[in-house]
Amino acid sequence: MRPHPLLIPVLAALACTPSIAADWKPDKRIEIVVPNAAGGGNDRIARIVQHIAQEKRFVDPVMTITNKPGAGQVIGISYVNQHPGDAHFIGIISATLLGDIISGRSQVGLADIAPIAQLFTEYVAFAVKADSPLKTGRDLFNRLKTDAGSISTAISGVIGNHNYIALAQLARAAGGDVKKLKVVTYNGGGDGITAALGGHVDMVIAPAATILPHVQSGGLHMIALAAPRRQGGAYAEVPTTKELGVNATISNWRVMIGPRGITPQQTAYWENVFARVVETDDWKSMLVKDSLTGEFLRSNEARAQINTEYETLKGVMSELGLVK
Repeated sequence: MRPHPLLIPVLAALACTPSIAADWKPDKRIEIVVPNAAGGGNDRIARIVQHIAQEKRFVDPVMTITNKPGAGQVIGISYVNQHPGDAHFIGIISATLLGDIISGRSQVGLADIAPIAQLFTEYVAFAVKADSPLKTGRDLFNRLKTDAGSISTAISGVIGNHNYIALAQLARAAGGDVKKLKVVTYNGGGDGITAALGGHVDMVIAPAATILPHVQSGGLHMIALAAPRRQGGAYAEVPTTKELGVNATISNWRVMIGPRGITPQQTAYWENVFARVVETDDWKSMLVKDSLTGEFLRSNEARAQINTEYETLKGVMSELGLVK
């Protein structure tokens, strides 16, 4: 039955309104951009997301991983933003970025980030080579107290990120000279771990889950975890920095982002994909195995949390003299 002629213009106008516009979905190859080298935490999580989304057919087009390391995640973020409004290009970032922005080292700011969803949070771990003279967190604490410059530490990113803050707060609590800390920066957690395994640095600080496989294989020994309380599972025997007298928790979240100009429809599509990913048994098993906190946040919540943590971290870094 044809509509009344007087209704045709009205129906045409309604069909063009955003509220009833067709939902967006990808129709060509998708790039998940990792702003770090292969083997690090962001890379590992991006590949798990890719595997689940493809295997479960949550996304039809092929999804590929593109590593764009360098400049404290700036190169990767800039690559995503080179495709404004094209949600076939998405990325993953970590809390490391906030320290880079606050310290003035990053060429991007919060306005350049379009959060889609936070996948989870995880705690930062301190690890040494299996045969290191540093056997416990207390050994590290005492060494930082007597000679903070005698330990070389690998971190991903740049001076001033959350990995560095974890070390600086521990050194400060020990009464050591924070300015003498010897820190070597790498493009990804995997590179820092390789340096520690090779004896090129005395210690590595990275997300606990990234270090864990090397602890289980016997190459590294985890001596402290920057968590508010003892964790279970594989971390049950690892003391927290709080037990060492440092009343601070350093966590690292993983947030999926879109390009500058991503639309609400595109954001909603990817939010729903990631919401389905984190509900799978594979994802939940990964969280349990790695003792991760499955704190999933949608776009608006993720942005609010990033802004809050930015202000908190800025206060700590200002106190440490790391803000220009």
